[in-house]
Amino acid sequence: MAINPFLQSLTEKILETPTTPISMKDALALTRVSGNDIPDLLACAHKITAANLPKDIFTCTIINAKSGMCSQDCAFCAQSAHHRTNVQIYPLMGEKEMVEQAIAMAAAGATYFSMVTSGERLTDHEIDTICAATSEIKSKASLTVCGSLGLLTQAQAERLRESGMSNYHHNLETAESFFPRICTTHTYAEDIETLKAATSSGMNACSGGILGLGESWEQRVELAFTLKTIGVKRIPINFLHPIPGTRLEHQRPLSPMDALKAIALFRFIHPQTDITICGGREHTLKDYQSWIFMAGANGVMIGNYLTTRGRDMGMDLEMIDTWQRLRRP
Repeated sequence: MAINPFLQSLTEKILETPTTPISMKDALALTRVSGNDIPDLLACAHKITAANLPKDIFTCTIINAKSGMCSQDCAFCAQSAHHRTNVQIYPLMGEKEMVEQAIAMAAAGATYFSMVTSGERLTDHEIDTICAATSEIKSKASLTVCGSLGLLTQAQAERLRESGMSNYHHNLETAESFFPRICTTHTYAEDIETLKAATSSGMNACSGGILGLGESWEQRVELAFTLKTIGVKRIPINFLHPIPGTRLEHQRPLSPMDALKAIALFRFIHPQTDITICGGREHTLKDYQSWIFMAGANGVMIGNYLTTRGRDMGMDLEMIDTWQRLRRP
């Protein structure tokens, strides 16, 4: 069976000039790909990834360095003080504990390590602790150190960069047009300003979102184009894992094929940007988790997430190794 002519033509165009963005019209047309054309869409996304990014899959790990009682009302979040969940509540971990966890993750095979905290932002004293931990991790482990610490001032971003932090993660979560339905306690503009502060300090901006919040395909395209305008270096894609007690506890998850289609959509829009698949993949993709690499992802988060358990790390590392052996001559 011949490949869909539109997919073939658009893929060839991207392979020839990957730095030239596809049009909004073409991106919206990709959202209408369905049925027997979806495997072709995934195969084309893989061709784009293979032509533009390293063959090796990178792995990220995170620690929930400060948990619960967040003042923000994000509809999906178990750590929001606006929700009634069974999430653990504790203050910022000490430097020693964060360093020990980073070393353990490096030994397990991680290449990126991120400290993640609940709350709108950290105090300057808490930033001092994160900076001290970052410096110590860099001296003891071969890890790229990242942070996901909420809203940042320019001065805080510069201190983090000076301590050795390379990447700053701050998800936009969804399209600006859908954001008021997800969060009302801070603005979309504040999130973008934090990413700009991280970038201007010399850190790489890492930002993506959670798919399956109830947004439309058009809004997924909107988010992808916003991330392109900002110029993020890495896009983490999460899938909603509904948590009892949150406003989205009854939200129906995406189907595995829609989730894979969404990954491919982001790859077509971002041919040269790292795309890593993070939280919710086990719940949404089920037996199709290994398909994320065919769909255009070149990174995956391993280990546990913030408030939910991840898959066994050994299984994930075996999945990655199997894929990489297929790609090697």
